[in-house]
Amino acid sequence: MTRKWLKELDYRLIKELWAFQDNRIAVRFAYEWHDGSGNWFRSYGNENWEFDEHGFMRWRIASINDLPIHQSDSPKETLRERKYHWILGRRPDDHPGLSDLNL
Repeated sequence: MTRKWLKELDYRLIKELWAFQDNRIAVRFAYEWHDGSGNWFRSYGNENWEFDEHGFMRWRIASINDLPIHQSDSPKETLRERKYHWILGRRPDDHPGLSDLNL
């Protein structure tokens, strides 16, 4: 995880609950980040979690795809490609979710 966080900078994440039953949860997610060279990416996929009787994660499967967000010479055009523009930290309550953003 340390290596991941050193590479994926200014990480902003949205998750949506897909399904749950008993001690299992499935979510879909998308997050945006940039590397040390300023190249932006959107990573998206699905995660499945299973929890033990104490509520600790016992099992996790994730399918993650990385999609480059193409940049242009115009900062305004680059911003149009990105969809997550909140200040780093928790996603604001009024920010659209994945379905609202058609992701």
